[in-house]
Amino acid sequence: MNRSTLRIAIAILTLATALIHLYIAFINFQTGAFEFQPMFLLNGLGYLGLMAALLMKLPFLAGRERLLHYAYMGYAAVTILGWVAFGARNILGYSDKIVEILLILALWQHLRLGEKAAE
Repeated sequence: MNRSTLRIAIAILTLATALIHLYIAFINFQTGAFEFQPMFLLNGLGYLGLMAALLMKLPFLAGRERLLHYAYMGYAAVTILGWVAFGARNILGYSDKIVEILLILALWQHLRLGEKAAE
């Protein structure tokens, strides 16, 4: 897989997990009723911010791509650990964890290919 394909995969996976978290921030998946949960809102917005920072190549992050990749992977890992500790064991939860694991793998591969290109 090349870096361009991985960037697309990272964008799609990030949008998927961000939208899931934003949905859960306002709607109780079990009942369908409105229920505001700010931690899910912040998590979804965090994913969108990290995606923008990685894919838009912001000037103030130039030279810090490696650190950004690790922060992004760490963010997803902490989200997974939070779900393990407190999350609902339902189809949406399990599906989102699969998306986040795939996101971590795509970020790792994207980082590795970038380091090879820099050699």
